[in-house]
This record gives sequence, C-alpha cells and structure tokens, in this order.
Amino acid sequence: MELLYADSSELASDTSAGDASLPGPLTPVAEGQEIGMNTETSGTSARDKELLPPSGLPSKIGSISRQSSLSEKKLPEPSPVTRRKAYEKAEKSKSKEQKQGIINPFPASKGIRASPLQCIHIAEGHTKAVLCVDSTDDLLFTGSKDRTCKVWNLVTGQEIMSLGGHPNNVVSVKYCNYTSLVFTVSTSYIKVWDIRDSAKCIRTLTSSGQVTLGDACSASTSRTVAIPSGENQINQIALNPSGTFLYAASGNAVRMWDLKRFQSTGKLTGHLGPVMCLTVEQISSGQDLIITGSKDHYIKMFDVTEGALGTVSPTHNFEPPHYDGIEALTIQGDNLFSGSRDNGIKKWDLAQKDLLQQVPNAHKDWVCALGVVPGHPLLLSGCRGGILKLWNMDTFVPVGEMKGHDSPINAICVNSTHIFTAADDRTVRIWKARNLQDGQISDTGDMGEDFASN
Repeated sequence: MELLYADSSELASDTSAGDASLPGPLTPVAEGQEIGMNTETSGTSARDKELLPPSGLPSKIGSISRQSSLSEKKLPEPSPVTRRKAYEKAEKSKSKEQKQGIINPFPASKGIRASPLQCIHIAEGHTKAVLCVDSTDDLLFTGSKDRTCKVWNLVTGQEIMSLGGHPNNVVSVKYCNYTSLVFTVSTSYIKVWDIRDSAKCIRTLTSSGQVTLGDACSASTSRTVAIPSGENQINQIALNPSGTFLYAASGNAVRMWDLKRFQSTGKLTGHLGPVMCLTVEQISSGQDLIITGSKDHYIKMFDVTEGALGTVSPTHNFEPPHYDGIEALTIQGDNLFSGSRDNGIKKWDLAQKDLLQQVPNAHKDWVCALGVVPGHPLLLSGCRGGILKLWNMDTFVPVGEMKGHDSPINAICVNSTHIFTAADDRTVRIWKARNLQDGQISDTGDMGEDFASN
C-alpha cells in the first residue's frame, strides 16, 4: 500500500449503480466511490454509556437587526463572555459538520531506527473515540462513538464516505470482499451497506433475528441508548472467510446469519455471560470454526456445518479460564491467542485444545486488542493504557513495546503490509514493521527504502 495524497478538491464524486439485493464485485477504488456523504457527529461510548444533552442547531451569531423607530425598546447587547462562548459553540458545531477525514503522514520521532514498529500515517476525521477498524489493501473502515462509520481510500489518503444514521456508537465493522458489503453494528442493529450504490443501507438485521429491507434506523436522528424489548446489545460481529455467513455476538449467545438469503439460522449458546469477542476460521468448504470469548472468563469452540439450524452447543471449553472477561481473540495457524481484562495473554493449541503458554501480566491494564504482524511471526497486543507490545509467537518472549496512543487502544487490524490501531484519541494510526528478522529486532533497518516510498 503506497499512500498518494491528492487534494480533496481534485477527487470527483462518482456513484455507480448496483443491484442492492445481490451485489457484485466492487469497482476499483481509484475509479469511484462517492465522497462527502453526510456525517452524523455526536456520540458516546456504548461501554461507558455517557449521556449528552440533546444537540441543538448551531447558534447563529451576529448583530440583532433593529428598526429605526425611536419607540422600539433597545435589546441589551450580550456580554463579551457570552458572545465568545456562543461563537465558540457555533464554530465547534460548524467544524463538526464540515470535517472531512484525511490520512496524513505521521512525523518521524526520535529513536525511529530502534523501534520495531513505526507509525507512518494517521487517519483523522472522527469527532469521538474510534472503537473498531477493518481493512483491505485499498480500503479502511472505522467505526466511532460519533455514530458514524468512515470509509477511507488508502491509495489517495482521503475519506470516501461516511455511513451514518446509527442509533448509538458504532462498535463493530466488517467488510466483505466478495460482495462489497459493509456491516456496521450499533446497539442491537446490524446495518448492511452496499458501498457501490451511494452508500445505500440495503438491510437492517437485529439481535433477535429480524430483518428489515432498507434502513430501519434512519427515522431517528437523536442518540438512542435504550435497547428495544426482546433485543440485546451486539458487541462484535465476524464473517467467515468465504463471506457466506455472519456471526453476531449479543447477550450470552452468538446469532448465525446466512448471507445468501439474509436469514438467521440459529444461535451458538453455552456462555454464562455476554460474549464480547469472536473469531472465525473455515476448516473446509461449508464448515466454520468459531471461537468465542465472554465476560464469564471462558473461551469456547463451536463447529458449524453449512445448513445447521437451531441451537448449536460448544464442542470444547478451553481450560483453565482467564481470571476476568475476554476482550480479544486471534488465530494464527494452529494457535489461538486470547487477551483479557486480567491483563494476561494466553496461547492455545487449537488441535490439541491445550494451553501452551501464558503471560499473566502481559500489560499493566486490560488487553483490549490482538493482531498478527504482516510477514512476521509476531503477535501484537494493545492495552487500555495505550501501549503496544510485540511477542515472538513461538517462544512468547517479548520483542519490543512502544507507546501506541495516549489513550486506550480499542482495536487492531492488519492488511498484507500494514497495521491499523484504533483508539480513544479519535484517530487510527497506521504502522509498518521495521528492523525485524525471524521474529527478532535486527541490527540493520530498512528505513531509507521505506521513506522513499512514503
């Protein structure tokens, strides 16, 4: 991925029509995608559930018009402090409405040659914490407390569109390469977007298994904290590698969705607490392996064969459990890695279903995100304290650590060349591995070549 920064005024808006029900391949990113979609920009945390007062229209600042009649009673001028506060409020509201996201080069810092990871770019544009992230080699998807999901072009470094109309925070986002569909999660809803067709919401799915054609959330423009009766907060979603099934963690279960028909086929059950995270692998054609992590401290394994209906029970419970809720899971080869609120990371053998290694105090705070460094046998972990750490996957020995963000890291994802970290500081940082060889920091770096390409 080479980022070529074009001025936003040079990017022409282009929409392509598409069949909303049966999407086909995505047109090349450099040729299309509509930019400048409307953005909703007020938001708070689904976890913290902080409430804001209802937002009003921007204050119109200016002198009060008066008639020339002497009989008219003169209205008092606002005090300088009042004028300043009103002006600042209006400017803040205006900047929120007009802010267009952009990916900028990240300034090099001291110690750059010694760091195993180097932040090379930063995506800015969200007005609140970024909670989730997904990517391809050309596209980046970010969900935020500001109730939007932004779609970014990684070639031009520009925001392509902003998917709005969510009732609350966007807590999970996934993109399907095969259908060009984007799935965004907010409260008990999953919105399905066809980004070829002017970012059109073609379906709305619910935690209880209901399906609505189009956008079921667009009627309400204000933040909605309450979950409808019979529904549950959806914490995370995952697609199987072929893009035919979607798995949604809500309450103590995971709902299965057949995306060929947009129908719910059943649930994965067995947890005694909310399922917070999940990951999916395809064992063979038509057979998915789903790993789930819950607030009940346990990790469970499910085997789902295509055509399975109703309630599916776990095929294995991983023992011993963590000491607190599971926040992150990632699979690499035959190994599963789990990160927890107990600050620890565990490495499991998926074939033997045994615990291989563990680091009880991998971080000083919750381990909130895990990922695998592209092209290297290294595990990357991010915590609530903003620290990123690298671990040799074979030995589980720490390779290096760095300050990733000055705020909690909420999510990590990777494409074939880069790492993306989403944080409470409203940004997504883009990283590249440097000075690494065979899972260790090497003495010689590749700095000159990489700087030339960026």
